[in-house]
Amino acid sequence: MENTVISASILSADLCDLGSEIGRAEKAGCKYIHFDVMDGMFVPNISYGIPVLGSVSKRTECVLDVHLMITDPIRYIKAFAENGADIITFHLEACSDAKAVIDEIHSCGKKAGISIKPGTPASALEPYLEFADMILIMTVEPGFGGQGFNYDMLDKISTVKTMLSERGYDVPIEVDGGINEVTAPLAKKAGAEILVAGSYLFNAPDMGTAVRKILDQ
Repeated sequence: MENTVISASILSADLCDLGSEIGRAEKAGCKYIHFDVMDGMFVPNISYGIPVLGSVSKRTECVLDVHLMITDPIRYIKAFAENGADIITFHLEACSDAKAVIDEIHSCGKKAGISIKPGTPASALEPYLEFADMILIMTVEPGFGGQGFNYDMLDKISTVKTMLSERGYDVPIEVDGGINEVTAPLAKKAGAEILVAGSYLFNAPDMGTAVRKILDQ
């Protein structure tokens, strides 16, 4: 599927050599760099933040796909926007006023993504579909890399795709969690257009071959 975009999750990269790892992802054909931000509150893990994003933005021409797994994300939208984010995705479950977060992202001139965890129904997205620039469906519980794909989420991807199509919204669906050469074609068939891959790519003997295995199916 030639329109499929691979977003390389640097959560699985060698952070001691991050510049080279990003270069490897670019060379392999990844168009997006997926930047996971965790606060130890919304999810139990803690990752990297604004200063690292600022450094990454100077080393790549890829779209910087920033995934905020943080409580009350509106507090930090402007800072992430100023440090190179192109798409800022927040969790519907992490805020009290999703429309305000979307408006803040748009006021910073960035694209707004909305993510939902596996336990959140697709219907929760309905009030915000017309305002979103991307929908991120988590196929694992957010907070840790290397988890296995939750096949029950394929129906959710299809449901969201139908919701968007019925309303005439041209909004891409991104899928994050357990993407590899087996699960990628299933996610694409269900309606995903952007696939986040981490350990599958960065642990591969040859990342270019791994990317082609995803894109060619």
